Amino acid sequence: MFGYATSPAYRSLPYFKKNLTRFINCLTKMPKRKLGEEVEPESASKSKSKKTTPKSSKEKPLNKQESSSKKKNYPKNIDEATNVEKSFEFTAKLPTRNKKGELVFEDVPELRPNMTPKEVLQAGSFGGTYFRPIKSSATGKSYSGEWKELPKDWLEGLNIPRQVASGPYHENVNTYKVKCGGSLEMWEESGWIHKQDPYGWFQWYCRFYQGRRTADDERQIGRWLRCAGTTGRWRNNLISKCVRSGCGYDNHGVSPVVRQTLQHWGYKLNQEDFNFYAKKMKNK
Repeated sequence: MFGYATSPAYRSLPYFKKNLTRFINCLTKMPKRKLGEEVEPESASKSKSKKTTPKSSKEKPLNKQESSSKKKNYPKNIDEATNVEKSFEFTAKLPTRNKKGELVFEDVPELRPNMTPKEVLQAGSFGGTYFRPIKSSATGKSYSGEWKELPKDWLEGLNIPRQVASGPYHENVNTYKVKCGGSLEMWEESGWIHKQDPYGWFQWYCRFYQGRRTADDERQIGRWLRCAGTTGRWRNNLISKCVRSGCGYDNHGVSPVVRQTLQHWGYKLNQEDFNFYAKKMKNK
């Protein structure tokens, strides 16, 4: 009847009590968790904490996609409360013309259009729509009658409602009788519109030509250089087409759309520029 006292289970009772105490101590030290919550292994927890630790900007440079999507912030000469330009002063001299017929801006020698804003308008441009009434997403404001700030002689002889501030686009207003260029909405979505010039590059050019200088000039000049400068995409595109077709530089049948585009950027192809790039093409 006293067999239990001499059984192996009884003889191991002290060992069992000792380990039971350790087991209880272990349980009391475990972190509390909610019912049904999974416990993450220690190794996984450590690796996760390493991944979620925020890195400094030096450790994590922006990739190309992030860089391109990041908005560019240009210095603004704008009253942020009203979205109106703080000052509108013409401080620089009007440009002169060199022997090639290029406009020479004393303070910006690399900018060399050969059409003044007046000549662009008088020639027939933008389908007559450039200074139409708009609602700008760049400023959140509506504009109309902006053409009134232009010198009167620039508009002399023009039919304002049809050739300057028309709602619908009129191809026959244009010099080359074709439609070209993207919409204002497209330019806004692309991030090219600075709110000091909500109509775009040509509005900037009108003001720059008259002597206004702003922090955005460098960007706008760069745009012109890439379009119509010596290595400009559209200027050399037109010359290449003329060379390949065997036609003269002034044959309007060769790419009238590109010619109209260049006119909107204040440039008209001439013999000297044509010869210069055509020679480079032959030497390649």
